[in-house]
Amino acid sequence: MINKKYNEFLPSMQSAEDLVSQVDGLSSNIDLLKAGIENEVQRDLNVAVAEFTELKQQLERDTLVLSILKKLQEARSSLNMLESRKGFELKILKALSTELTVQTQNMLYHLGEEWQKLAVWKLPPSKESSSLESAMHSELHLRTVPSKEEEIAGPPVASVLQAFAVLGELHTKLKIFGQLLLKYVLKPLISYPSLQPFTEEQSDVFILRFKSGEPNLDHFSPMEVFDKIKLIFEVLHKYLLNVPLEQPAEDKKECRLTLAELLGDMIWEELSDCLIQNCLVNSIPTNSSKLEQYIEVIKSTEEFEKALKNMQFLKGDTTDLLKYARNVNSHFANKKCQDVIVAARNLMTSEIHNTVKITPDSCVTLPKLPDPGAGDHLKMQKTSKLLPNDMVNLENETKLSQYTFSLPTCRISSSVEKLMELAYQTLLEATASTDQCCIQLFYSVRNIFQLFYDVVPTYHKENLQKLPQLAAIHHNNCMYIAHHLLTLGHQFRYRLTNILCDGAATFVDLVPGFRRLGMECFLAQMRVQKGEILERLSSARNFSNMDDEENYCAANKAIRQVLHQLKRLGKVWQDVLPVNIYCKAMGTLLNTALTEVVTRIAALEDISAEDADRLYSLCRTMVEEGPQVFTPLPEDDKNKKYQEEVPVYVQKWMTFKELMIILQANLQEIVDQWADGKGPLAAEFSAAEVKSLIRALFQNTERRAAALAKIK
Repeated sequence: MINKKYNEFLPSMQSAEDLVSQVDGLSSNIDLLKAGIENEVQRDLNVAVAEFTELKQQLERDTLVLSILKKLQEARSSLNMLESRKGFELKILKALSTELTVQTQNMLYHLGEEWQKLAVWKLPPSKESSSLESAMHSELHLRTVPSKEEEIAGPPVASVLQAFAVLGELHTKLKIFGQLLLKYVLKPLISYPSLQPFTEEQSDVFILRFKSGEPNLDHFSPMEVFDKIKLIFEVLHKYLLNVPLEQPAEDKKECRLTLAELLGDMIWEELSDCLIQNCLVNSIPTNSSKLEQYIEVIKSTEEFEKALKNMQFLKGDTTDLLKYARNVNSHFANKKCQDVIVAARNLMTSEIHNTVKITPDSCVTLPKLPDPGAGDHLKMQKTSKLLPNDMVNLENETKLSQYTFSLPTCRISSSVEKLMELAYQTLLEATASTDQCCIQLFYSVRNIFQLFYDVVPTYHKENLQKLPQLAAIHHNNCMYIAHHLLTLGHQFRYRLTNILCDGAATFVDLVPGFRRLGMECFLAQMRVQKGEILERLSSARNFSNMDDEENYCAANKAIRQVLHQLKRLGKVWQDVLPVNIYCKAMGTLLNTALTEVVTRIAALEDISAEDADRLYSLCRTMVEEGPQVFTPLPEDDKNKKYQEEVPVYVQKWMTFKELMIILQANLQEIVDQWADGKGPLAAEFSAAEVKSLIRALFQNTERRAAALAKIK
C-alpha cells in the first residue's frame, strides 16, 4: 500500500513543482512589462499627440495654399477665356505679350547672328550642288576661341546653343545644320571615291576642306569611307557638339539628350541609307570565293558604329547599317541572282544573227567539276551489287560513239552560247555557296531559261516572222538549249545542297517546251515560204494554152521565181540548219512546188503537141535546177550521201518524172509504163489520172480507145 501510494504521489509532486517554477517566470515578465508601459509607452504617447497637433496645423496651411492656388487657377482660366473672346482684350496682357514676342525675336536675331559667326558654311553656287567639282568648293569654318569681350568656359558655341535650347529653337537650328552637313560633306564623301577631307587649324578657327585624290578610282572599300565619316564626326564632336545641355525642366526628354545625340537622331537614318546604297551594296562580292574577305567589312562597320556611340552620335543596339553588313550571304545571293538575270536578259535582247558554228566536237566551256564524293561512290557500289557481274562489265565490252549524244553541226547565236556558259558558271558558283545562296542561284538559272522562253519570241517576233535565216537560227538556239537542259541538272546534282540533291535539281521539265518553241517558229516560217511558192505558181495561168506566147512567158516566170526563192532560202539555211533538217525543209518546199505543177497539168483537158513540148521544157527546168539546192557546201563532203538522194526528201519527185515521160511519150510507151497496173507509172498516178492525161494529149482515135482500155 505504502509502495502504491508513493508511486502515485511522486509524479504529481513533480508536476506541481514545475508549475511553481513557470508561475515564478510569468510573474517576473509581468513586472518587466508593467515597468515598460510606465516608462516608454506613456512617453511615446505624449510625442504622438504633439506630432498629430503639428500635422493638423500643416494640413490647415496646405489646404489654405491649395484654395489660393485654385483661386489663381480660376483667375487664369478666366483671363484665358477673356483673351479668347473677340473684341475684348486686357491692355496689360496685350502689352506683356507684345513685349515678350519682341524680346524673344530680338534675342533670336542676335543669337542667329552669333551662330552664323561660329559655324560658317562656304558653299558652291546652287547650280553645281551635285558634282565632284562643287564638293571641292565646300568649306566649313568653326570658331574655336571666344572673342575678347566674352568670358565663357568651353567652346564659344556652348553659350549660344544653350540659349537656343532655352528658347526652344535648338532643334530647328541643328536640323538646318544637319541637312547642310549631309548634302555638302557626308554624302559627297560617300559618293565620290577620290574626295578626301582636309582639316586646317588656325589660331581662332578650325577649317574643314576637301581635296581630290586619285581620280581613277571607280569605287573604294567601305573601310575608307568609314574612316572619312569618322573624321568628320570627331571634328564636330571636338569643336562644336561637346556641349552639355541644361534645358528647362518642362522639356525633360530633350534635357536627357546631348547635342551629338540630337544631331545623330536627325541625320543617322539618311546617312546610313546613303552608306548602304552607295557603299555597302557595291562592296558585296560577286564571287563566292571573296565572301570570306567580307568579314573585314563587317568588323569595320562594327568599329565605325562603336566610335559613333562613344561620341554619343548613336545610341541603342545594332542599327540597319550593321544588320545589312552582317546579312552578307543573303545580299550576295540577291546581287548575284540580279546580275545573272540582267546579264541573261542583255544576251536575249542582243542580235540573233551573230552566230557561231557548233560541231559534235565542240562543246560549251564546261566547268571542271570535282569527282563525286564518297557518298556517291557508295551509291554506285550498291547499284553494282544488284546487277550480275557480266552486266556490270558491259562498259568494257562495247562503247558508244563519242558523237552519240552530240548535237549535229549547225549554227547558233553567239549570245545563246554565252547564255549557256552563264548558266554553267552560275551553277558552278552555286556548288561553292551556302545552302540558301545555292538554292537561290539554282532557281535563278531556271529563271534564265524561263525568261528566254518568254522574252525572245516576243522581243524578236517581227524579225522571226520576216527573216527565214533568223527563224532557222532561233530553231537551232532552242534545240541547243533543250539539248543542254537534258543533262544540266544531272551534271550538278551531287554537288548542290542536299535539298536539291533529291531529284529537285532538274531542268528536264523545260525540254519539251524549248523543242516546241523552236519547231513552232520554224514551221511558221515554212508555212510562209509554202504560201509564197503557191502564190507564185498561181500566176502561171494554170499551165494551159502554152502555145500562146504570153501564157508560156507567165508560166516560165512563175517557175523561175519559185526556183529563185528556193535558191535564196538555200543560201541562208544551208550553213545554219543541221544537214538532215535542211534537206527535209528544202525537200518539203520543192515538193510543194512539184505537187502544185503536177496537179495543174493533170487537170488540163486539152494539151496540143506544142503545149506538151513547152510543158516538158518547164518541167525539165524544175528537174535540172530544183536539186541544186541540195548540193553540199564545199567543206561538207561527208554530207554528200544525204544530199544526193533527192527522192528521199521530195515525195513527188518520181511522180513529176513520170509526168514528164507522159508529156513526151506515144500511146504505146504510156501503156508500157503502166504495165497492167504494175509499172512505174501506176505507182505514181491513178488509172483515172492517166486516162485524163491521154485524153488531153491524144486525139480520139481507135488507137487511143485501145490504149485507154488497157489502163485499168
